[in-house]
Amino acid sequence: MRRVRAVVVLPSLWCYEGACHRSFAQSLLRFLGFVFCGTAVAQAFGGILVILMFKNYGYLFQESYLSLPGWLALATALILLPTGVLAISASVKCSRNQQGTLMYLLLLLLCLEVSSAALACSYCVKTSSQLEGAMGYLVHQHNWTCSQDPGNEAVDMIQRKLQCCGVHNYTDWLKTSSSSWYYPHCVPESCCKEMHSHCRGDLDHVEQLSEEGCLKKLEDQLCFAMLYIFWCCTMLSILELLAGVSNGILMRHQPFYELNILDSYTFLQNYRY
Repeated sequence: MRRVRAVVVLPSLWCYEGACHRSFAQSLLRFLGFVFCGTAVAQAFGGILVILMFKNYGYLFQESYLSLPGWLALATALILLPTGVLAISASVKCSRNQQGTLMYLLLLLLCLEVSSAALACSYCVKTSSQLEGAMGYLVHQHNWTCSQDPGNEAVDMIQRKLQCCGVHNYTDWLKTSSSSWYYPHCVPESCCKEMHSHCRGDLDHVEQLSEEGCLKKLEDQLCFAMLYIFWCCTMLSILELLAGVSNGILMRHQPFYELNILDSYTFLQNYRY
């Protein structure tokens, strides 16, 4: 009698445990679906931020592929939104087609985000080393006698936009040959702080000039954008792995009803004929 009871109780415990796993997987997948829909906006923001940064400062970088992490992040955001909607739907309807499609999309997103995170991390180091050389070249080649020179416009735009002066500080302008020849006691007016409207770059009034160099501010902006993408992709990759496990649990508890015909008597009869 005890053996019979044990045989009856064990399957019931297994069914109860399977139902708990299924319910938890459905709730987790539904929650992750809403998270994916919300984080798609954050991912798109990071991608656009990187793309616009390299577009605005494109003359400082020779390689055009440096904005690739931004484009990958933007593509990830576009796929992430329908993936979130599909995850919510698959957790409710438990459709085998939706579950299979969701698994493929999660795998695609995981590949894109791992690639984007790896590129963002490596490009952050690579571009930082290029910035000093490019910025130093523009400063030392500054043409004081021609205000319409493209190099002059680039330097002035950076210094006005970032409120900085020189590569490391304003003393970098004193090392240029054109400065010592034409304007030995001046720096470009773009080094002036916005609050001093009458500033003309005179070194006798250093307090009117921006103290920080442009290199550090550019590096900070660049690394912030790249690290933003890196951490977004890393966190989303972890969440997508959880979504894949939850979806796999639901797929395991739902057999292929569409293929039951292979084991049916009707299929065997049709196959014989």
